[in-house]
Amino acid sequence: MNQNETPLEQVVYEVKKVIVGQDHLLERLVIALLARGHILVEGVPGLAKTMAIKTLAESIGGEFKRIQFTPDLVPADLIGTRIYNQKTGEFNTSLGPVFTNLLLADEINRAPAKVQSALLEVMQERQVTIARETYKVPNPFLVLATQNPIEAEGTYPLPEAQVDRFMLKVLVGYPTSTEEFVIVERMTGALQAVQQVLTTEQLVALQKAVDSVYVDPALIEYAVRMVTATRRPQDHGLKELAHYIMFGASPRASINLILTARALAYVRGRNYALPQDVLDMAVDVMQHRLVLTYEALSDNVSAADLLKKILARIPVPSVPLDEYAHSRTNT
Repeated sequence: MNQNETPLEQVVYEVKKVIVGQDHLLERLVIALLARGHILVEGVPGLAKTMAIKTLAESIGGEFKRIQFTPDLVPADLIGTRIYNQKTGEFNTSLGPVFTNLLLADEINRAPAKVQSALLEVMQERQVTIARETYKVPNPFLVLATQNPIEAEGTYPLPEAQVDRFMLKVLVGYPTSTEEFVIVERMTGALQAVQQVLTTEQLVALQKAVDSVYVDPALIEYAVRMVTATRRPQDHGLKELAHYIMFGASPRASINLILTARALAYVRGRNYALPQDVLDMAVDVMQHRLVLTYEALSDNVSAADLLKKILARIPVPSVPLDEYAHSRTNT
């Protein structure tokens, strides 16, 4: 490992000791960490979704907990509860596994609605209430959830309004033949140990550095145009797509487009965002926020397909950032 590498490059290096390929997923996991957002990872079993998240947690340090979601879970299993102490005759509060820095919610769609709601409330409020007492979760606090899309039996799909709370949704596909050869070779041998290269304090400092990345107002306008186009595609010459979309993306999409574009710019070594950063994040930020009609399902049209057509119609702004970059370099 090169000593001149940035902390983020060191994190990716450590994760790649175990994970083969999955560059898109790893980049999105890092962006979610920097942008203080939660991420939903979807893919068929055996694609190292859980392993990627667990390995990332090992390289960052801090407290890491995993919850395997099952149909018999209750909210108290997540957030904690009050327990009666027979010796003292008093009730003590036992905090649940959500009180951690990195929480892996494995197969989130296997838990019933009230358990999903309890987790999503913690994600939004970053606190829980037990017996009228409020307890804040640690900082940083990030939920990395996985779900399996191929089974219907014994699963509880996340409601569209609840999925909106996730900053990003990443779809994980099968590896190439070459990658799979390396995976088999690596998993049947001795795995390299993953080193901790980042502390939670350093992660918080990196998050603050991302907050200072400059975003031109033209980029905010660009993000808003993208999102509003999903609500009214006919206004952008895409009348043929209107019957596929029941509800477009919410204002949370516009906010998260800017937050993730800023983080992506930082990952790419810049202290200012470009239109390409916004465009590159658009599908992962918006695909889970569209509610499609039955016609889209019957025609086998995905949210990603619709978004690619919509994004191609939105004119890319010309952002004069050369002077800004030059002035920041000289300061």
